[in-house]
Amino acid sequence: MSERRELYRSPNGDTWFLAREPANGRAFIIHQPNAPSGGRLSHIELAAFLSNHANGPEHQALLRLIGTLVEVPPYAERASALRDIIAVGPHADE
Repeated sequence: MSERRELYRSPNGDTWFLAREPANGRAFIIHQPNAPSGGRLSHIELAAFLSNHANGPEHQALLRLIGTLVEVPPYAERASALRDIIAVGPHADE
């Protein structure tokens, strides 16, 4: 049995999950089509999911989730800090 987290639910009822196999840690995508489409689950390797025309909202949801794993201040904060360093100079405290 896999562990899973919902990534995206489309307006037509399709759902995508990020899943992980507890036995080996392998991550993959589960796609559950809506009932009128048959509702049969499919497992998709991450590389296949993110390749070739991977610009749908379900792909963007996965990319946003991956982005949350990085603890970096927002760009505006980094740019402001860089401007401060440049304005003062790297050896201002000497």
